[in-house]
Amino acid sequence: MDLGLRDRIALVCASSKGLGRAAAEGLAKEGAKVAICARSAELLVVAAEEIHKRTGADVLPSVADLGSERDVERLVSNVERKWGSVEILVNNAGGPPSGPFENHSFEDWDRAIQLNFLSAVRLCRLVVPRMKEKRWGRIINITSITVKQPVEGLILSNAVRAAVVGFAKSLANELGPFGILVNNVCPGYTRTDRVVRLAEAQANTGRSLGEIYQTWEKQIPLGRLAEPDEFASLVTFLASERASYITGATIPVDGGFIKALL
Repeated sequence: MDLGLRDRIALVCASSKGLGRAAAEGLAKEGAKVAICARSAELLVVAAEEIHKRTGADVLPSVADLGSERDVERLVSNVERKWGSVEILVNNAGGPPSGPFENHSFEDWDRAIQLNFLSAVRLCRLVVPRMKEKRWGRIINITSITVKQPVEGLILSNAVRAAVVGFAKSLANELGPFGILVNNVCPGYTRTDRVVRLAEAQANTGRSLGEIYQTWEKQIPLGRLAEPDEFASLVTFLASERASYITGATIPVDGGFIKALL
């Protein structure tokens, strides 16, 4: 199936590793020009080289802290100078710290809001005007299963990521007449560094890592954790021409973990 992504200009955030990296590589495989960003220059350069080697696609790495308004502006400017306006925006950021409510300071809440919510707002403000001019665009937010079913010990993520979904649904309604699609993708338990850290945090309570993984797997009808490329396949599809009638949706990639009907 031709997804119609060749030479489209994509910006994938927090993409030196994990789900962001997988999404960037998925788009690159389909021929898109892909800009990636992360705070670590070393990891970013390695990721850019590996994605180019595997796909042959043009990859532009930019160091950026998505919690910084100045960095976000510079990131989008780098893409525009190199290739032109962003046509596909994949909003993504590392998850906030785990722990119960009383363990988190106001600074923790502010950082989570800046990184996991306002970064998406800032990026959309920068790329939407040009998308509207072209009357084509894709905005895909990588959120979490926590927006549909809160996860114990993740109060920051449970609260802040829900704001992204409310923002995206409203934005989808506004931008639909301009041919711009806005969707959310909710990863479940996936083999990434983030999930390893969550498992290690829970292991501090006296259980082994193996027991924690087994507990999660028992709650997943497919009986296993996802691989990052399984998640990336949905992101790539939603960015494509084949997803031309899907907008305002919040779609889980969770192996059936979420128990809700909607």
